[in-house]
Amino acid sequence: MNLQQRTDLLIKLKTFIEDENNEQWKEAKQQATLMNPWFIPEFLETAIKQIADNFLDGNKLNQWAASYNIPEENTSPATIGIVMAGNIPLVGFHDFLCGFITGHQLLIKLSSQDEVLLKVIVNKLIEWNDEVKELVQFAATLKNCDAYIATGSNNSSRYFEYYFAKYPHIIRRNRTSVAVLEGNETKEALQNLATDIQLYFGLGCRNVTKLYVPRQYDFMKLLDALKTYDHLIEFHKYKHNFDYQLALLIMNNKQYMNNGSIVISENASIFSAISHLHYEYYDNKEVLIEQLFANNDIQCIVGKDFIPFGKAQEPALTDYADGVDTIKFLLGL
Repeated sequence: MNLQQRTDLLIKLKTFIEDENNEQWKEAKQQATLMNPWFIPEFLETAIKQIADNFLDGNKLNQWAASYNIPEENTSPATIGIVMAGNIPLVGFHDFLCGFITGHQLLIKLSSQDEVLLKVIVNKLIEWNDEVKELVQFAATLKNCDAYIATGSNNSSRYFEYYFAKYPHIIRRNRTSVAVLEGNETKEALQNLATDIQLYFGLGCRNVTKLYVPRQYDFMKLLDALKTYDHLIEFHKYKHNFDYQLALLIMNNKQYMNNGSIVISENASIFSAISHLHYEYYDNKEVLIEQLFANNDIQCIVGKDFIPFGKAQEPALTDYADGVDTIKFLLGL
């Protein structure tokens, strides 16, 4: 398959995943929710819309491919082993997209938490063009690949480093995102920030898990804005986390704030648990920003002069995880 054929298939895929009345796709989404209760319909639809709008738009795809001068024919395709995460719906789609658009042969190990949707997508591509089954396959274990892209926890990344050390590889570890507030944010901005925090229950690496706020910051407007996602407390898995985090803070005699659906406490760590948001005061914004840019555990910074509030979970095609250009890596093999 040449580049144009692959691009045309991806554009056609956009129409397929946007069709809410397609019975095959509706059933796939229902099955995905049954297999992973964290994939509630609200968040499934959000993830799918983000992929359709930002990853599968024809103009964006063509401009993206042209910016790298991806050759029309891949005359020496490599076999790329891809280990995908499963923390949010279709979180590994961008890696699949990068491998597919560059014409490599992909061997994909799906997470047990997210093994429904991408299989349906690939089967649909095969239905439209039988040659796709020569380019994309799924496997329980990855062996004899020419290169690897693996996403996982800090623990699993050590195993990836060991097993894939002698091959070209991209290995991704735990990351999270933060927001820098100035205290003069509008009600709309804070409501958008609530989305950055609570979308996907806060499970994504692009979710904001910590705030940096000026001294004397008034949290009342923020707590009110976070009520936008009050309905998450009705989800029993989330409520169990909320109750547990609240109990820990009470038993340890820690100061905290909560609005009935999320707990906020002062904490130096940029990582926080589900339903728990950390904050820290800053005195000098320039010094703070310098420190944040030097922190390799940070995926995104949200705020004025950074990613706009509400846009953390809307990456563009060129927003590569961990800042590693996946297309450049694949073209260099």
